[in-house]
Amino acid sequence: MGAAARLGRPSAPGPSAGKFCDRSDCLHPGKKNPDYTLLIIVLALVVFGLVTLQSTSAYNGRVRFLDAGYYFKKQLFATVLGLIAMGMISRMDYHIFSRFAVWGYLASLALSGAVLLVGDSYNGSKRWLSLGPLSFQPSEFAKPAVILFLAYIISSRRKKQGSIAMLTGVVVLVLPIVALVGTNNLSTAIIILGIAVILAFVSNPKYLQFVWLGLTGVGFIAVFLSMEQYRLERLAIWRNPEAYEKGFQTIQGLYAIGSGGLFGRGLGESLQKLGFVPEAQNDMIFSIICEELGLMGALLLLFIFLLMLWRFMVIATHAPDLFGALICAGIMGHIAIQVILNVAVVTNTIPNTGITLPFISYGGTSVLFLLAEMGLALSVSRWQKGNSGIY
Repeated sequence: MGAAARLGRPSAPGPSAGKFCDRSDCLHPGKKNPDYTLLIIVLALVVFGLVTLQSTSAYNGRVRFLDAGYYFKKQLFATVLGLIAMGMISRMDYHIFSRFAVWGYLASLALSGAVLLVGDSYNGSKRWLSLGPLSFQPSEFAKPAVILFLAYIISSRRKKQGSIAMLTGVVVLVLPIVALVGTNNLSTAIIILGIAVILAFVSNPKYLQFVWLGLTGVGFIAVFLSMEQYRLERLAIWRNPEAYEKGFQTIQGLYAIGSGGLFGRGLGESLQKLGFVPEAQNDMIFSIICEELGLMGALLLLFIFLLMLWRFMVIATHAPDLFGALICAGIMGHIAIQVILNVAVVTNTIPNTGITLPFISYGGTSVLFLLAEMGLALSVSRWQKGNSGIY
């Protein structure tokens, strides 16, 4: 079964990456509509994220900055920029980005290296670069850069797909950025490595090779964990959070989840966000959602994310070429891995990794590049055969 067949579409070659679609059944993108279902889902998550963020961060903003809307205003600014970027990218031909895929990846390497040299630290983690009054996380830029880079590399080497050399090459190509990002941000490094594995899997008709790839990935993560004492400490805290002072956040997050019950205390009525859950607007925001909206509200949010993943799969399946299909598969992998990791951390299913919940947690750089990725997916959807925008 070939790569195209695995995605649920005929294996007949479409337009090559980096070129405009020239098949008779591919209309000009201006005559097609984007996937309105995905667009509605994205806008719903953005609105929900802003409302939840204001509810969660108001106390911290008032205490630390004498402004209950401090975090909301900054997030709103980044969201507006992201929506503009999403709109612009969605109207562009996604094949154009293949021309800049390699340069984008090299730029992500340079920026991630710059963080190690001149980066700013926050809460003990050096992850930010400052440009005057603005700061951003290069690791967030690395995610779409890797997606575009690997989609371009894999789609431009069709004849070598399925070979162990190609599979190994895909993993080797991302190891430099994984190593640079993983130095101070192991969770993002895991996401980037996961994106690479998903793209290799989607494009590869052989399954047995992924057993070796999985074992290699486990070994790679084990090495990273053993390199820093604080990472080993996180494993101990995960096993018994009550025995460690640093387990306070985990315990308070679990209290928030448990106190929410089935339908929650009500929006804005959380008690744990009042200083009990440190930095509640960041990684632990899902626990506040559970407390205020209950189990039903949390499940509804996860269902919306599931709908988003379904739309990515539909768009990838109907993409006119492998490059477009891999872009959507990479974005789908990114969102899926990040949501799973965040929820698993908040529920103490896995050790704390400091990962945010897409579109919901506070983080201007994150929401900006997430919306840019959504623009890419919407751009691919405009090229789909028989696309009416709703199906």
